[in-house]
Formats: sequence, C-alpha cells, structure tokens
Amino acid sequence: MFNSDYFRPFSARSILMLLVTSSFVLQLVVLSYNHYTGYVLICSWLEFFTRLTVNTTISAIAGTVIVLFNISCIRYLNRTIPWSHSILKRVATQLSFTIISAILISTLTTFFSNYCIHKYEEDFTEVLIINGIIVVVANVMLMTVLEAWLFFNENRKSSLITGSLKYELNQVKFDVLKSQINPHFMFNSLNVLSGLIRKDTAKAQLFIEDFSSVYRYVAETIERPLVTLKMELEFVESYLYLLKIRHGEMLSYKVDVPEKLMDYNLPPLSLQVIMENAIKHNIINEKASLFIEISADHESLIIKNKLMPKVSIELSTGTGLKNLTKRYAFVCNKFPEFTKSEGYFIANLPLIN
Repeated sequence: MFNSDYFRPFSARSILMLLVTSSFVLQLVVLSYNHYTGYVLICSWLEFFTRLTVNTTISAIAGTVIVLFNISCIRYLNRTIPWSHSILKRVATQLSFTIISAILISTLTTFFSNYCIHKYEEDFTEVLIINGIIVVVANVMLMTVLEAWLFFNENRKSSLITGSLKYELNQVKFDVLKSQINPHFMFNSLNVLSGLIRKDTAKAQLFIEDFSSVYRYVAETIERPLVTLKMELEFVESYLYLLKIRHGEMLSYKVDVPEKLMDYNLPPLSLQVIMENAIKHNIINEKASLFIEISADHESLIIKNKLMPKVSIELSTGTGLKNLTKRYAFVCNKFPEFTKSEGYFIANLPLIN
C-alpha cells in the first residue's frame, strides 16, 4: 500500500501502526463520550463495535491522506522555509496548512459518511463543525509528532555519521602515523646514519637535523586538517634528503612551483604519500634511476615519475592513496587523481585556496 521510500526517514510500518492506533483510540473516545453524554445513544454492544469498526476504518483512510499531506508539507517547507530561516514564519505557515488540510479532509469525510454509508441522525451542520474541530486538533498533534519524529531521526543520523567520520579520521591518522614510523624506513635511516658518522661527520649532522625535522613535522601536523604548500614542500625536501643519502644519484627530484601558490593548502603529509608510493613500487638502481618531478597546473600540484615497476613485489593494497583521498574528503569537495599515462605515474593533488 505504501512506498517506504516516500516516508523516509519515517518508517511505513510505524506510520501504519500510528494511524490505526490513533484512529481506534480517537473513535473509542468519541463514541464513548457521545453515548455517556446522551448526544448519540448506542443501543447495543453490537452497534457500538460496528460503529467503532466503520469509524476506525474511515478515520484510518482519512488519516493516511492527512499523513501524506503532512509529510509533503514538511518536505516542502524544509526546502522553502527551513527552521533556521524564520521560526515564526515557519510555524504560522505550517499551522495554516495543518488547519486547512484538516478542515478540508474532515468535510469530505463527513459528507462521504453521511451520503454513502449512514445518514447522520443529528444536525448535519453541527456534526460537520464537531468533526472539523476534532480533526483539526488531531492533525495539529499529528504534525507535532511527525516533526518531533523527524528531528529525532535526523539528530540520531547526524550523531551516527559524526561518530563514523571521527572513527574513520582517527583510523586514517593512525595509518599515516604508522607509515611514518615504518620500521624499515627507520632501520635504513639509522644504518645510513651509522655509516655517515664513521665517514663524514658533517653530513651525519645534516642527516640528524633532517631526520628530526621529518618526525617533528609529523608530530606537529598529524592533528591538523590542512597545511600550506610551502610547509609541505619544506618537509618533502628533508624527507627526500634522507632518501637521497641512501640512494645517492639514483634518486633525484625537481620542484617547479610558482611562488603565488605557496599559501595554498593541502592535507599534511600528502606529498610524502606520493613519494613513498613511487619509491616503494619502482626500481632504483644504477641502471634505472628514479626521477620525481613536482610542478603545478592552475590550482593543482602535479607529481610525476616514470614507471619502472619492480619485478617481484607484494600485491599493493593502495592504502596510502585511499587514505589520502579520504583526508581530502574530510576538508573539501575536491579529490586527488592518480593516473598512468605514456609510461608515467601522475598524481594530481588539488590545492585548497
């Protein structure tokens, strides 16, 4: 009978239960009140249950129409007069719609009952007025319930989404931090440092400074959503210096980025993810050196390296690139792009102004 998608975030089953229960209780109260006040005397229990069944059915059908109108009204007003825009205007408009729709549906239902089911013995005008008042009051209460229901569901949905996003962001931060304290990177760096101390103490001193600079940058920025491009490039220079000490001339890079873009922003450690990806998946030896080029195109950073895939390599999960995409999603509606074209791997990182 119902299309459940129409009622979202309302539950169709819950709406049906509310309608049937409300109609039953309403008619039970009205019939009992009319009988005991002498307004409409009921001669037997059979007549009472017959009237109760018929009236409940009619009320449920009328209630269905009212609910459909109320939900449509709420959706329309949420678009045109949201609560955040003007509370008084929203209340006045919604109350007017609620009363007018209740009077219209009550009038149609009363005419239908009188001429198609059973003619009222009471004065028809009086019945019309009483039914109108009852339906108006019931519809105001129903509209209030629907609005409260909507607010509760939206609030719960927002809480769930917020909790999920917080968990996912913390997971991303953990993965980024874990990659920075990768034992292989630290072990190799310390091995390089050990060799430098014996051979070239001046270079060893520079290595220690850049090594501490890398981890200081990680500690300072891991909780920040964005950093400037200038900060990120300074970090990458220290990071690549450590790698160049290990790989020598087999690893080289070039940075050609306009000064006007230096104050633009991007998620911290974005460039490190791309560098690590290039070094991890490509051959670096005397016969095949790795060259990484960092440039800019409008408001995007372009990182490019020639594809020289390792012959034997474990299956890549792409976690680093996926996490980088997620971190962009947390701060803007722009997303990085990763492509392979003409033998090159190209990373396009949007810059946020």
